[in-house]
Amino acid sequence: MPLLYQPPVGSVVMCQFDGIAPEMVKVRPAIILARNRQNNQLVTVVPISTTAPKPAMPYHHQLTVNPVPPKPGQPVPLCWAKCDMVETVALHRLDRIKDGKNPDGSRRYVVPLLPAADIAAVQAGVKLALGLP
Repeated sequence: MPLLYQPPVGSVVMCQFDGIAPEMVKVRPAIILARNRQNNQLVTVVPISTTAPKPAMPYHHQLTVNPVPPKPGQPVPLCWAKCDMVETVALHRLDRIKDGKNPDGSRRYVVPLLPAADIAAVQAGVKLALGLP
């Protein structure tokens, strides 16, 4: 079910990236970078990847925590913010992260918030990627 609200900056959500190649075309975690002030149906996001960038650039930030729960029996993978792939998306493309089931069998969802240091590093990475001061 899509989100009905603009999550706070630094929240991690699942995002349906519907681009056309070579744009990103998949569902993946994303960090809320900004909430649109004129349109409450839009947010700006930075995608997260569990694949290390090759080559790693100064605008790629390795997160200090993995905000996405690993699959059962799998190790917790490292995550990178792809600060050069910032995008503004509609709320209907966002959802909370699935985190197993509750004792009653209903689905459990989370919207993790990144530590302040990671949020600041992602913001700095976006500025660097876009050539902003």
